[in-house]
Amino acid sequence: MYKRIAFLFSLIAVAGTANAWHPLEPLDTSSPRVTIATFLDVTDEVASRYLDYVSSPSRETFKAAWSLRPKYTALFDLSNVPPASRAKVGAETFLLLWDVLARVELPPLEEIPDAAAVATDEAKDGPALRWRIPGTEIAIARIEQGPRAGEFLFSADTVARAKEFYELAQGLPYVRPMPVEKFYETSRQITGWMIPPNWVQALPNVAKTLVLGQMLWKWFAILALFGLAGSAIVWVARWGRRRAWSGTLPALLRRAVAPLVILALGSVLEFLVAEQINTTGRLGGLPDFAITVASELAVIWLIWLTTSWIAERVITSPRIRSEGLTAQMIRLTARSVGVLAIFALIMLIAHEIGVPVLGLVAGAGAGGIAIALAVRSTLENFVGTLNLYADRPVMVGDFCRYGEDPSHTWMRVGTIEEIGLRSTRIRGLDRTITTIPNAEFANMHIINLTARERMLLNPKIRLRYETTPDQLRVVLANLREMLLAHPRITDDPARVRASGFGESSVDVDVFAYVATTDWNEFLAVQEDVVLRIMDIVKAAGAAFALPSRTLYHGRDQGLDTERQEAAGKQVREWASAHELPFPDFPASYREKIIDTLDYPPTGSPKADRG
Repeated sequence: MYKRIAFLFSLIAVAGTANAWHPLEPLDTSSPRVTIATFLDVTDEVASRYLDYVSSPSRETFKAAWSLRPKYTALFDLSNVPPASRAKVGAETFLLLWDVLARVELPPLEEIPDAAAVATDEAKDGPALRWRIPGTEIAIARIEQGPRAGEFLFSADTVARAKEFYELAQGLPYVRPMPVEKFYETSRQITGWMIPPNWVQALPNVAKTLVLGQMLWKWFAILALFGLAGSAIVWVARWGRRRAWSGTLPALLRRAVAPLVILALGSVLEFLVAEQINTTGRLGGLPDFAITVASELAVIWLIWLTTSWIAERVITSPRIRSEGLTAQMIRLTARSVGVLAIFALIMLIAHEIGVPVLGLVAGAGAGGIAIALAVRSTLENFVGTLNLYADRPVMVGDFCRYGEDPSHTWMRVGTIEEIGLRSTRIRGLDRTITTIPNAEFANMHIINLTARERMLLNPKIRLRYETTPDQLRVVLANLREMLLAHPRITDDPARVRASGFGESSVDVDVFAYVATTDWNEFLAVQEDVVLRIMDIVKAAGAAFALPSRTLYHGRDQGLDTERQEAAGKQVREWASAHELPFPDFPASYREKIIDTLDYPPTGSPKADRG
């Protein structure tokens, strides 16, 4: 059998020697005539190199034959074929049409339109778009757009129906020599230089049974290779996760081993499956497709690991709290970059497998409105998160008061424990956790108690009405002295003033600031001040008032009639002299009494002694 193949190939090789081209020379597809001639030349060259490989299987002869694959796949319009399958579909289409055209009488080359004829037709009737081989539906069409616009290639419809044409032509005799009859069927036995042809011939017939367009032993070989590769990847992935994620560079490298192994094994599998085993049939492109998808997913895996690691490395800065909003925004940014890269790679994968990406994106734009409505609350919370990040009213660890609390105990007070992308967690004084969506939290009145540089001390002192003015003066003076002398009380302001008369007390208002931001220290200082106030009040002989009502029993002496008459006389004198001070004092009287009151009181340090 091999002697007969060698004899036929030798004839084809001699015939095609004159048409051999330089390896760097591009294919000429400028007209239907040139495309047909190039196709015939390519078949002669393929036959010659195949003969060399069959007669002397080696890496060099296989490489020489394999290098022609881009040549003959370039003769077909594969625009309707997914990019991931174009090499496989192009090779299979070439073998099918080779067999078909070997059974069809082609017209003389001079009768096929050349570049000059195409130009003439274009000048007269517009561009010539198609030329069909007489007696067939095999067409060569002009490419109208894209990087190969203007070239004449076997049409996309011809590519799609190549197998149909092959089956219909099986009853026709060969009119041109072929390496062997039904070379397409024989090509399914071809393997790479690592699997010599005699090994394949030695296999039992059941192993060479065709299953889905490919020999059974090839399916088993592919499954075995993918199984070994999958087991290796699973083992490496488990090894990488034996240690907890620490965010360090060694941890990143340990986790990155699995996707790197996928990329490495993908290259190895592509070489073994595509070149050495040589998958065939329409389903023969599935292994290549699986390798492509796995490699893209490995790249996605690496991008996600890298962006997450960069975010965690930035967050480890001592100025950034790991649970704070800044850390969350850094993580969000890293994840967004990763998601965008993943989205781009997914679109690339979809394009490779033939999914209409432009239509998918357009559909996503239309469906985005419905999705936005469905996740409106989530979007509102995310916008609230951005507002919290921009305004920074509170940070993790801050003690704050939030919202409006109708209770007298004001329970809406707590420490910020976490500001997430959706909600904020606050630990209250009763140690419970309150979770508030960020959309609601950002609209609340938030009082950041931790942001105070000092804390207000404002006790109210209520003295009994029996307190004499001099006792009150002593209390006020000693309280002011105590505040000024206290090391934890700021001297500006440090006020003590008699503020008014209550229902059962004379009220004294103390207003001062404690130089601390720590709540516990403030309570200690406040306690010390309260105790000193008690000592000062007691030392002055005064006492604190209690909410009370005093009843006096005695005879009513009535009003003083002499003073009544004196008051009436005074009013009449004002009226007769046109000096009645209602609604206002006369201007002359106002000037007379302005600044005549003894203040500060006589005896005080600031009193006017002159």
